[in-house]
Amino acid sequence: MPNSPKSIFLSPETHAYLVEHGMPPDEIARALIEETEALGPIARMQIAPEQGAFMTLLTRLIGARRAIEVGTFTGYSALCIARGLPDDGRLLCCDVSDEWTRIGKRYWEKAGVAQRIELRIAPATETLRALPVEPSFDLAFIDADKPGYPTYYEEILARLRPGGVILADNVLFMGTVVDPSVENETVTAIRAFNDLVAADARVDCVMLPVADGLTLLRKR
Repeated sequence: MPNSPKSIFLSPETHAYLVEHGMPPDEIARALIEETEALGPIARMQIAPEQGAFMTLLTRLIGARRAIEVGTFTGYSALCIARGLPDDGRLLCCDVSDEWTRIGKRYWEKAGVAQRIELRIAPATETLRALPVEPSFDLAFIDADKPGYPTYYEEILARLRPGGVILADNVLFMGTVVDPSVENETVTAIRAFNDLVAADARVDCVMLPVADGLTLLRKR
């Protein structure tokens, strides 16, 4: 059947196999993952290792030189993007927590990519709107508060070059996007964002079942 799902549920064993047969985290990345996991339940905000590998590869594939990230947490996604940039590439990270991002800074230094990363601690909307409105970014990653997604998307799209790519995380939100019994601010916001970008004629859109759901948006 053309519409039959081919994605499979990932058991811990299947997930480990998948990660090891891609670009598995090196010693530095593994240490960052472990330190983040030690924080407790909040560690679920960190992206999955296979998603990080995908983002590094995608950054290289599109030849990105300027990237932007909304929502940095402990810095794993920034590490992955920065590793995909050339030596003179730049990643602008937008976050409101000095506490969490301070962890990431140590690992960016260890990985030798700190010089590629600029971190701005401020509400992301303020940071984005302070940037020149010109197509200067090649790649963007949105992984922050879900009600803010539409605003971050619009501000970034205006500053993204044609052919540039936006990645939006958590678009399946543990499958709750299709569960009518789940009604809360976060899930409602994700559903609205998914509907928004799927209908946006300014971009090509594909949603992938990577980790908690990852949408790729290419500016036309």
